[in-house]
Amino acid sequence: MARVSAESEFDRFTETHPAYAETSRLDDFRRDEFGRLDATGQVYLDYTGGSLYAASHVTRHLSQLAEGVFGNPHSLNPPSRRSTALVESCRKRILRFFKASPKDYVVVFTANASHALKLVGESYPFRPDDRFLLTFDNHNSVNGIREFDRVRGAQTLYVPVLPPDLRADESVLLARLEAHENTSGHNLFAYPAQSNFSGVRHPLQWIDVAHEGHWDVLLDAAAFVPTNRLDLSRWSPDFVAMSFYKMFGYPTGVGALVARRSALDKLHRPWFAGGTVSVASVQGDRHHFAAGAPAFEDGTIDYLNIPAVEMGLDLIDQLGVDLIQTRVACLTAWLLEELSGLRHTTGRRLARIYGPLSSKDRGGTVAFNFYDASGAVISHDQIEQLAADQGIALRTGCFCNPGAGEVALGVSQNELTRCFRESQGRMEREDLMRCIDAESTGAVRVSLGWASNFGDMHRFLAFAGALVS
Repeated sequence: MARVSAESEFDRFTETHPAYAETSRLDDFRRDEFGRLDATGQVYLDYTGGSLYAASHVTRHLSQLAEGVFGNPHSLNPPSRRSTALVESCRKRILRFFKASPKDYVVVFTANASHALKLVGESYPFRPDDRFLLTFDNHNSVNGIREFDRVRGAQTLYVPVLPPDLRADESVLLARLEAHENTSGHNLFAYPAQSNFSGVRHPLQWIDVAHEGHWDVLLDAAAFVPTNRLDLSRWSPDFVAMSFYKMFGYPTGVGALVARRSALDKLHRPWFAGGTVSVASVQGDRHHFAAGAPAFEDGTIDYLNIPAVEMGLDLIDQLGVDLIQTRVACLTAWLLEELSGLRHTTGRRLARIYGPLSSKDRGGTVAFNFYDASGAVISHDQIEQLAADQGIALRTGCFCNPGAGEVALGVSQNELTRCFRESQGRMEREDLMRCIDAESTGAVRVSLGWASNFGDMHRFLAFAGALVS
């Protein structure tokens, strides 16, 4: 589109979304920290997959590494003490960022959110008659916990999400939270604060409801915390999983399990490793775990990169999470309005959006498929390649979220049961897609973050508009 068209569209956008003007600081931030985007003509729209790192974040960390001498914290020499001090400072900084009292919460460093979720799953003391309750739209790293509970005789229960908005069926959820009689057992409720498929933000109020019913709560916050405030002085989930690269792009390979101390004490690890024990003996054939977080940090933690997490949190605090949320909300609303309005000359919609068409109670993650003028779906693989050819980075597939994808694409339980029953040996995704009756094998996903601006949306919508026929 011509530049004058872009300016005209921007005027129309700001008239209907005046709050965007309040986020102008983020334009300066983008210019100073992400100039590489505009210099290379790239549009980045995969923030739910991984955020982009700010230039000053990397240079600040590089300076720390270049000027300091740091050793393995499992020692008492001066370089090791320096590493330990930075790691412990970062733990405190994470708790402050999420307003979590150090009396109530502890930070366990992990490789990523998936690692944090696995720690809970493998260590949670499921017993026969206990329950594991989760929503359909959980990430596979949460779905996988069902393998631990089933081995121990517990029961897995799902709460469906309902089309077209893909919000959880709250009547089913509340009934299941209140129905169980095993109040003396260990029952775990897990859900995403924000779906990485539909962008739906689920109510944090569910945490209190679950606690009233004697459930522990595992909150997957990976897609939520990059653009939303999680106040652990107001909400008190027992376990929170997150990946820091999704918040500020750097460093990769560092995540956290933020856990209530009382909840962490319930967990029983099935093995021990270097760094997790206070005492271990070969001849005595016994071991004792270290107290608190170290019992869950296998081997040597990533002590050189962990200090960079504190630097990333400083950057978000300087900008303000609420400012980022406002910008993302404005851009998401515009994207939904414009994308849902695109039609072929036949009158058919270009796009089918999976999830809410309003920005209310949803984040900046939008999943959809494109259709041609005859109503046939356009392969999401083709869309990804066409977008890449124009310098637009987006994501396609089911985003490790099979439950939401199955509902969005209209795949029934009976279909899936038949396919798994008829499969022989190993099943690949291609085998499953040949078996089910679905118009698409996945979706296109656009997601926004702290460096997103109107220009990105304009470029993407121009790309989408070119598909109209």
